[in-house]
Amino acid sequence: MSEFSMKTLMFLALLGISLQGAAAVTHSLKYFYTASSGVPNFPEFVSVGLVDDVQMFHYDSNTRRAEPKQDWMSRVTADDPQYWERETEVSVRAQRTFKTNIETGKQRFNQTGGVHIVQLMYGCEWDDDTGEVNGYDQYGYDGEDFIAFDLKTGTYIAPVPQAVITKHKWDNDRAQIAQTKNYLTQECIDWLKKYLDYGRSSLLRTELPSVSFLQKTSSSPVSCHATGFYPDSAILFWRKDGEELHEDVDHGEILLNHDGSFQMSVDLKLHSSVPPEDWRRYDCVFQLYGGKNDIVTKLDKAEIRTNWEDPIYITIKITARVVVLAVVLIGAIGFIVY
Repeated sequence: MSEFSMKTLMFLALLGISLQGAAAVTHSLKYFYTASSGVPNFPEFVSVGLVDDVQMFHYDSNTRRAEPKQDWMSRVTADDPQYWERETEVSVRAQRTFKTNIETGKQRFNQTGGVHIVQLMYGCEWDDDTGEVNGYDQYGYDGEDFIAFDLKTGTYIAPVPQAVITKHKWDNDRAQIAQTKNYLTQECIDWLKKYLDYGRSSLLRTELPSVSFLQKTSSSPVSCHATGFYPDSAILFWRKDGEELHEDVDHGEILLNHDGSFQMSVDLKLHSSVPPEDWRRYDCVFQLYGGKNDIVTKLDKAEIRTNWEDPIYITIKITARVVVLAVVLIGAIGFIVY
């Protein structure tokens, strides 16, 4: 994650929302620290940890206790009995530090009262195919980027003037920079692999979707809809004669189902000039894990689910009903005459 939005980060952490989607090839371990002042009915400090965007750790200044958010996190104490006590101590120290950070931020921005928030997001990513690793250590103030660590250069980036003082101070602490780089590229990766092993049954599970075609009206685009897949690292696209289509195609967002699986759709606008016999030249392809477990569904007009009917079939139905009604009336009249 080379860039991120502090506004989105703050929104997720404050509301305690987990993205609930495990990355298929690139796995991640992220921690979010949020310190606030002037926010009613909300803890002054909250810390959450996520593995592949699934929350597994929580601490706040009200409970003052680090707690697991997934059942499989209870396995960590089998290998490390003091894990939760240690994490609680780390969070308590961070709480004190971030309370000071808020006051520093208010001074830098020449502020007094009001609502103010300081956030930190740090963590690492690991590609289990290539072995490539990446790390990030990024701060935000009042929902905007404040300072971020550049792992490649080993220096800090200050996007606002108020962070320049901090940048110079941290850039000159070479011992701390070396420790940060070691954590992001080694220690964090080791913990990520442990957590993935603990939560293997849920984090690394795969579920393939059911794929169907939908169309609102006869002139509407044909929608290829895939639902029930997991994780969310999937793509869905249209092909014609085996070649991927990019024109007249509209990709929808990946949405979360109530059972934790995902759904997505991609629309194709078929021009009226395309004859019915050419429809089968089109197919919809679902790919999980960027090319594995492909599901290829050939477009069949008879298999499209719609909420409309072809006028010719409506005419046939109306005609049939008229004939039946006429027969009934003739029979009734004949019975009365008889």
